[in-house]
Amino acid sequence: MTIIDSHTHLWKKQDTWVDGKRILSMKNGRSIFMDEEVQMMPPFMTSEQNSAEVLLSNMNYAQVGAAVVVQEVIDGNQNAYLTEVQQQYPERFFCMGMAWNLDEAKAVHDAGLKGIAFPGHRMKESLQTLMPVFKYMEEQGMVLSMCLGDDEHQIGEMKEVIEECPALKVAIGHFGMVTTPSFKSQVLLARAGKNVMVESGGITWLYNAEFYPYPSAIRSIKEAADWVGMDKLMWGSDYPRTITAITYKMSYDFVSKSKELTEDEKALFLGQNAEHFYGFKNLPELPYIKNMSE
Repeated sequence: MTIIDSHTHLWKKQDTWVDGKRILSMKNGRSIFMDEEVQMMPPFMTSEQNSAEVLLSNMNYAQVGAAVVVQEVIDGNQNAYLTEVQQQYPERFFCMGMAWNLDEAKAVHDAGLKGIAFPGHRMKESLQTLMPVFKYMEEQGMVLSMCLGDDEHQIGEMKEVIEECPALKVAIGHFGMVTTPSFKSQVLLARAGKNVMVESGGITWLYNAEFYPYPSAIRSIKEAADWVGMDKLMWGSDYPRTITAITYKMSYDFVSKSKELTEDEKALFLGQNAEHFYGFKNLPELPYIKNMSE
């Protein structure tokens, strides 16, 4: 089965401020996050860097052929590092830049990054202020990754963007904030345009209280498929933050092991949809490597 991760994060170093609060990488997988020390990554990731090479090792072990790398303001601007990653591993990664105006969007495109990620849930401005950026992305064939907050007004603005930029590829993140009241409204954005998808990055975080094997997450995937079709949905892990609680492979095998989904549905959700949407080609063959403990 082709497996593609549609929502991951990488950073050279976290070193930024958000709403006046500190975010800073530390050793042993920890970070200062909003002025509080947290376990940002698994403790065996001992350096401050969340590197492409460590993610690739996880991907190879879990038989994940490729990954989309998005960005979040809480990690700081990683355009320079992701440009290096895109150049070094062009067939394994689809890296997105960060931009807040047209000039920055053009710089992201010129650097060879393939899309732009917006943490819309952290924005205070109207999405309409970014319309020149969205239209430029549409012209250049770039992909928009958009995470939205639990805000019906913002979701309505996103629908307007989709209608005004019908050729723009849009991936709605965090599975439409599945555990919030806006879940259905966000998922239904996939009906607003033929190039709109919904990816499940963070779904294990949102159902963390329930924990593996996340039966409610499976029910939500089936529910979203009833609303918009399984061909509109993609798996994402939200690596590395989610693997402080579970392994990387566990972030998708609760789907592959589920008896509630058909094999065809699993194939679409776990990889085929993302392969077509992002245009991945020449994916590697990744044989299963037996665990020593088996």
